[in-house]
Amino acid sequence: MTHTPGATPLDGSTTRFVVWAPEKRLVQLHLLEPDRTLDLEPGPGGYHTTTTSCAVGTRYRYILEDGREYADPASRCQPEGVHGPSQVVDLKAHVWRGATYRPRPLWDQVFYELHVGTFSSEGTFDAVAAALDDLCALGVGAIEIMPVAQFPGRRNWGYDGVFPFAVQESYGGYAGLQRLVDACHERNLAVALDVVYNHLGPEGNVLAEFGPYFTDRYRTPWGAAVNFDGPGSDDVRAYFIQNAFQWYREFHIDALRLDAVHEIIDRNAITFLSELAHRTSELADELGSPCHLIAESADNDPRIVTAWAAGGFGLDAQWNDDFHHALHTALTGEDFGYYVDYGSADDLARAMDAGFVFQGEYSRFRRRRYGGPSMSLEPERFVVFAQNHDHIGNRPDSGRLVSLVSQRQAHLVAALVILAPGIPLLFMGEEYGERAPFPYFIDHVDPELIGAVRAGRAAEFASLAEKGQLFDPAAESSFAAARIDRTLRDKDEHRVLYELYRKLIALRRANPALRRSERGAAHAKATDGVLTLLRAHLEDTVVGVFNLTDKQAAAALPRAPGHSGAGRWSNLLEPETAVLDQGQTVDLAPWGFAVYHLSQDNDGVKGNPR
Repeated sequence: MTHTPGATPLDGSTTRFVVWAPEKRLVQLHLLEPDRTLDLEPGPGGYHTTTTSCAVGTRYRYILEDGREYADPASRCQPEGVHGPSQVVDLKAHVWRGATYRPRPLWDQVFYELHVGTFSSEGTFDAVAAALDDLCALGVGAIEIMPVAQFPGRRNWGYDGVFPFAVQESYGGYAGLQRLVDACHERNLAVALDVVYNHLGPEGNVLAEFGPYFTDRYRTPWGAAVNFDGPGSDDVRAYFIQNAFQWYREFHIDALRLDAVHEIIDRNAITFLSELAHRTSELADELGSPCHLIAESADNDPRIVTAWAAGGFGLDAQWNDDFHHALHTALTGEDFGYYVDYGSADDLARAMDAGFVFQGEYSRFRRRRYGGPSMSLEPERFVVFAQNHDHIGNRPDSGRLVSLVSQRQAHLVAALVILAPGIPLLFMGEEYGERAPFPYFIDHVDPELIGAVRAGRAAEFASLAEKGQLFDPAAESSFAAARIDRTLRDKDEHRVLYELYRKLIALRRANPALRRSERGAAHAKATDGVLTLLRAHLEDTVVGVFNLTDKQAAAALPRAPGHSGAGRWSNLLEPETAVLDQGQTVDLAPWGFAVYHLSQDNDGVKGNPR
């Protein structure tokens, strides 16, 4: 990729402008401050360029052959929103402070997903930065930020972004994001950013005016598909790869979470995803720091995280919806929508033991066979969670899991997620039992578009009207309802749950077996609703027993493989209790759980985290 699209300052007074418009004979640059217009020079591959005297801060638009003016499709800044002009900014001007930061590997992380606009009353990057010490005290190792590419208005989940390179102004813009990343790295927190490459929003979208960024050969649930495999697609792919590179280079982002990659439709032998992974790996070598890629996929496709050399796409990890569905249904008994395929502790055990629940079996929800074999994939290739923005917001009442379960069940959820093989992810407020809903919300200007969104949401949930009142996505009250109250973590039962999450995360960090297990050393099985999870790493062995029923139950502590009966089990959560022999039975209250560590010393006393 020899062309970097957008406006790139070369020094204090000169800027290079590059725009891809392969079907345009003439593209003009309109500088607004002071007002002047000049022609760009057409070049190979449909790129139009010019270098001219132009200071940082200058606002500009492009004029196409129809005489109309458009913002830069690779704009780095939209100070007046999606309908305004672009602005020249210097992304390299920030002086980074976190020089000593060294990212932990993915398997050593606990992710914390948050939405900038509803995480605080201010709804800004700086307000998130002010709360980082609290997140460090919780023990999480990375924040995952929902999309921040410039979207219409001030309220949006972020998946309607239309300027992939620009950072949402109402959050604090590019400078605010850089300050937040710096503040995270100073605290040894990693930063993952959600990016959307499968579609762009409709309002303010200018890309189609410049070139074949979209295709009518395919459709996504959200509109036109991005052109990743048709005529002109090489440069479309380059555009999005350059976008990914920007987040790593200019914002020091540690990982990108790729939204709904199953809607990136690409019939090339070397797909966009595999090219992105390969190029990102090369960039990581250049930067001397990992540049992780984490996918969201609804396909249960093991190729996503299978190595490039083995014929896979080569991404680092993917969200495991099967884990969520199995856990959710085991606790709630819900069986509508995609939940119809799940419902037993056995499904959750399979998700822990083998990755996917569906690895080619028939799905009633899809009415076809679904998924592929995942037993060869290490647990660290899967991100596991009890809830995220989608599974909350895509409920009719947008209710969180805590609103569906008892306090005891909420504690069980904490243990199942934090102690499971894989990379745990929490959704903001989950750690203290936040009850604020997270409805889908927008802030569009076009009345027809607002009406279409309302109608689409109503149609989606028409068969589930009895499950709760649907929020109006265009109402400011829906956005306000989603704002969390972090002060709850110090109150009553919220404090109890919060302290449990802190303790579990500390256990995970202190015990190697809970941080990283190979697939062959992580075993889960369920018997009569009681799930037993055995995890090992080198000389460290931990077992968790979880009662997924509303009745008293008994669980036999297993005999650890390779220990020939040596060693005894000590309780990690209640170290003052007696140690137990391998094979001994423990009693579990309804929805109760216990966690034991295998002691290797002679007297068997080893209960405190190491």
